[in-house]
Amino acid sequence: MVGLAVRLRQSGAEVRVCAPPDEEFARLLAGAGVSLIPVGRPVRRLVASVEPGSAVGLAERAAELIAAQFGTVAAAAEGCDALVACGPLPVTAGARSVAEKLGVRSVHVSHQPVVLPSPYRRPPARRGRSLSSGVTDNRALWDEDARNANEMFGAAVNTHRVAIGLPPLENVRDYAFTDRPWLATDPALSPWRPTELDVVQTGAWIRPDERPLPPELVAFLDAGTPPVFVGFGSTPLGAPEDVARAAVEAIREQGARAVVSHGWAGLPLVDDEDDCFAVGEVNHQALFVRMAAVVHHGSAGTTTTAALAGAPQVVVPQGADHPYWAGRVSELGIGVAHDGPTPTAASLSAALKTALTPETRARAKAVAGTVRTDGATVAARLLIDAL
Repeated sequence: MVGLAVRLRQSGAEVRVCAPPDEEFARLLAGAGVSLIPVGRPVRRLVASVEPGSAVGLAERAAELIAAQFGTVAAAAEGCDALVACGPLPVTAGARSVAEKLGVRSVHVSHQPVVLPSPYRRPPARRGRSLSSGVTDNRALWDEDARNANEMFGAAVNTHRVAIGLPPLENVRDYAFTDRPWLATDPALSPWRPTELDVVQTGAWIRPDERPLPPELVAFLDAGTPPVFVGFGSTPLGAPEDVARAAVEAIREQGARAVVSHGWAGLPLVDDEDDCFAVGEVNHQALFVRMAAVVHHGSAGTTTTAALAGAPQVVVPQGADHPYWAGRVSELGIGVAHDGPTPTAASLSAALKTALTPETRARAKAVAGTVRTDGATVAARLLIDAL
């Protein structure tokens, strides 16, 4: 989203970005010269306090998100020509309602295809709502998903809509998607098969990042062979020390050095040996091109950045869209999909053994040459042209 903001500003548009008030988000936007309009509570604190997959407190959190769209976001959108929304359904349904009330263009964007209805895949299960067992018809399952979305969020969205003079919705999920949602993924990494939904695939939105790597990190990189990166981004882990130890042991078994990214899970260094280096928030675009491989959770951003860098990948999916990206990495031959979310030294070592082969590296380099970098520019032009 920061990448889109940058391209819009370069095209002469004014940009306002609403996001949770986390320090990380504020720094990203400040670095791009865009101010943050804080909405809701910090996400990092929520990620650390909620058990993965748990629906406890979901209704309350959803109600807060919905109310914020009709409050803070509505005020920020006053005088704008368009509203671009991404994120969970309570956000996008509320945001489109605000755009409808203001009479401005609304765009729904997804940075992964998993949530977009398609007869070619099952919908992901919603928190606390399992899909009917034994049903194999994907269309029927997507219909069930729409009913689940109505039951979970419809009443709260409609209460706010009616309060501002809008009619209630019968299908809150499909309303949020709009008739022409955008898919901000790379066509080579994540090809979209045409469906009844008129999806516009723009390419991945890559944020321009000119930050140099810290001098201490550069010195570590220069002191030996390319290391293996391991990091899980903003994904929580139940036992970060165990995961870090398994990763470092596996990397050492392959005769490699390691760069360990703390991330929101707080991955630690397991000892004080000089073959490992810990990093916080750094420029992944600059770092990954110097990696022998990248071990990560499988988010859209990390997968795309590693693919663009030509670095072989080992994806250890934790949830959400991670299994999808793990599958794509495996299918493309640019890395390995780890079996399950809990790695051991043995399982990671086996995966790295494949990822570090000359064949996998050659394939990763070849695919890197097909990854587009103009997705945010395409999206900005589409939006401005439509206005």
